[in-house]
Amino acid sequence: MKDILLIGKMGQVGQELQRTLAPIGTITSIGHESLDLSQADLIRQVIRDVQPRLIVNAAAYTAVDRAESEPELAAAINAEAPIVMAEEALQIGASLIHISTDYVFDGRKNTPYLEQDVPNPTNVYGKTKLAGELGISQVYTQPSEIPYAILRTAWVYGTQGKGNFAKTMLRLGSERDEVKVVADQIGSPTWASDIAGAIATLSSHFLNPVENVVPSGIYHFTNSGVASWYDFAVAIFEEAKALGIPLKCDRVVPITTQDYPTLAARPAYSVLSCQKISTVLEAFPTHWRQALRQMLTELYSQTP
Repeated sequence: MKDILLIGKMGQVGQELQRTLAPIGTITSIGHESLDLSQADLIRQVIRDVQPRLIVNAAAYTAVDRAESEPELAAAINAEAPIVMAEEALQIGASLIHISTDYVFDGRKNTPYLEQDVPNPTNVYGKTKLAGELGISQVYTQPSEIPYAILRTAWVYGTQGKGNFAKTMLRLGSERDEVKVVADQIGSPTWASDIAGAIATLSSHFLNPVENVVPSGIYHFTNSGVASWYDFAVAIFEEAKALGIPLKCDRVVPITTQDYPTLAARPAYSVLSCQKISTVLEAFPTHWRQALRQMLTELYSQTP
């Protein structure tokens, strides 16, 4: 029996999790190249073969706009696969930690969303992620003392993975004099490394329970502070230039959501309250600007 089965090892959070989970227990890491999450039977077989004490699901269908034209595939990966994981985990007495999203909310609030706020997703991606949440919660409502957690996060970026907003801005900033960025969507930029750290803390509690047992359920985790995508872009360029990174861009222009139409609707406000998880972490998450500086320092220390 392995301690941890990590699903989604090659994503930007998954790659960080390989590092943060290593001190906690033995890990079996699985990527999309060896596990098709649209195939429920394959998921069941992997879990039965590994027999983990904890499953961490960092895999998802995250192409928000493409999901509008591929709802069945998005549902298979974001809704059906996590339910299968929960069912198999419960069968062998394993815990489950599953990553979800701020996009389960419609963005109509103007104060941070709490875990108990009623979701109302406005796009296929958000709807499929919510279906996965609900399915996991229903599986684990069966009489059981086995803990589970659904960790909602938002605006994820990092040094790993193929692409994210920060990497896109750095690329555009090296190619263009001017970059236009949406300024009327508000959230909390979140470093993948910090998400992985929070999941490692939860994992440690689940695998080595102490007197103050961490309760099962939904948790919100993002870096602290709020920003628009415009604010985030400006900060990326400022921090990169402070590190001596040569950029061509000298002008970031704020635009509206209407100026930049997308297939999938985005919430105008998706700030998540992290008060609940702060009691588990025994600290409040790092401010997003500080995390961004750390990420860029790490990214450019890796660059030849």
